[in-house]
Amino acid sequence: MDTPLSDNPAEKCPPLDPPTVVGRFAPTPSGRMHLGNVFSLLMAWLGVRSVDGRVILRVEDLDPRARDRATAEALMRDLEWLGLPWDEGPYYQSERLDIYAAAVDQLSTRGLTFPCFCTRAELHAATAPHLSDGTYVYQGTCRDLTPDQVERRRAEKDPSTRLRVPGAADPARIIEFDDLVYGHWAEDLARDCGDFVIRRGDGVFAYQLAVVVDDALMGVSQVVRGRDLLGSVARQMYLQDLLGYSTPAYAHVPLLVAADGRRLSKRDHDLNLSELREAGVGPRKIVGTLAAAAGLIPKGDEALPENLLDSFSWEKIARHRKDIVTRSLGAQTRPSNP
Repeated sequence: MDTPLSDNPAEKCPPLDPPTVVGRFAPTPSGRMHLGNVFSLLMAWLGVRSVDGRVILRVEDLDPRARDRATAEALMRDLEWLGLPWDEGPYYQSERLDIYAAAVDQLSTRGLTFPCFCTRAELHAATAPHLSDGTYVYQGTCRDLTPDQVERRRAEKDPSTRLRVPGAADPARIIEFDDLVYGHWAEDLARDCGDFVIRRGDGVFAYQLAVVVDDALMGVSQVVRGRDLLGSVARQMYLQDLLGYSTPAYAHVPLLVAADGRRLSKRDHDLNLSELREAGVGPRKIVGTLAAAAGLIPKGDEALPENLLDSFSWEKIARHRKDIVTRSLGAQTRPSNP
């Protein structure tokens, strides 16, 4: 006698493996990395590799001033020296401009964009900056220009392209998400951001647009970066929805800051990785000190990234989410939580 088939779907089909987590390194080759960059990259690598995921390397050289292959190659050597390998790439954003142009055309064809002729000085004079990342809240100055007005102004100045956001009466203006480190966040696009730039007047595509397109097309499912970019998530989620893309998980990590509260900057040569290497500070010292600041290992221990996989969790990072004040690291600087 045949055994009757079960009516329980779970018994008919084997369980599906969870999807592979895909993360990314996305350095900008505007100079050598400082320890704040290294910390974010280390967290990104651990977040993916601790669950057997994959890492994509994408060089964010949208701005012509950052298109320096020698610096990009130096960044890659630094990653290898630190013990942070990647699985795919490098991809260069400067080689993907047609893809971003197609996304802008798609949005413009649907009437979702408009040309903006405002100068930076005019924007600064009109409103206060966005609280999280210094972006100025756009007041809609050019939103409703007539075709004749656009034509006259275009003869004098190349416009940027802005994306329309939902108005104050539209519930779609509220974007909510849960960050793996900082928890639940909500932003009102109309109040906190306004219509935002997706292509500058000089033709350079905006960060917000390019990373959304790249993350979607590259299959990135986990985005890890500094907490100064928390304010970008709402704009990026809005773009993802308009372009039909899925939304990745977001994890924003603490910043490394100087004793006066100023965040580290490549421009100021703060804790430059190249200078640390020249001073004889090794990768185990650097990685171990950063890992201790994140609460992953005891202070004073040294480690390579692969040694941290078993101790890593986003819950631990969330418990140590205060910005990290830099102090001595061997011959140079040691970060520690205040």
